[in-house]
Amino acid sequence: MTRTRRVLVVSCVLRSFLTIRVQLGYVNYPVNAFIPRPLAIFRQDVTMSQDWIGYSYAALVSAGGIVGYVKAGSVTSLVAGLFFGFLAGLGAYLMSQNPKDVRLSLGTSGTLAIVMGMRFLNSWKFMPAGLMTIASFLMLGKTAVGMFKRPHDS
Repeated sequence: MTRTRRVLVVSCVLRSFLTIRVQLGYVNYPVNAFIPRPLAIFRQDVTMSQDWIGYSYAALVSAGGIVGYVKAGSVTSLVAGLFFGFLAGLGAYLMSQNPKDVRLSLGTSGTLAIVMGMRFLNSWKFMPAGLMTIASFLMLGKTAVGMFKRPHDS
């Protein structure tokens, strides 16, 4: 099956799914409420705030691993960067769902702060160890402050 045919099949399935829902009178509901169960991870609750700083931190960690692999050929940097980037992204997602669920974000940013801080103290090179140490400590502080902050009443 060619790529064009696959895209056409997927778009036809989604279009018919949404058309059936609209014909049944579900127009009052947002379109993302009709996402099937396997894709439920992509649903967004409009009232929840997203942890964009956490997602940016996860992207920075992942990009650092990829750049380390491209520049130095370090497979260890690639694996560690993608692994910790995934954990940081998952932690940001969990904090977006429940602002008090900070364990994964604290663990990830704390581990990276310690490991990259030790690398920075041994080499005194700002890139990448110094940058990741500063970013990890900032993320650690942001997460710790968010842990003690009261939720807003609305």
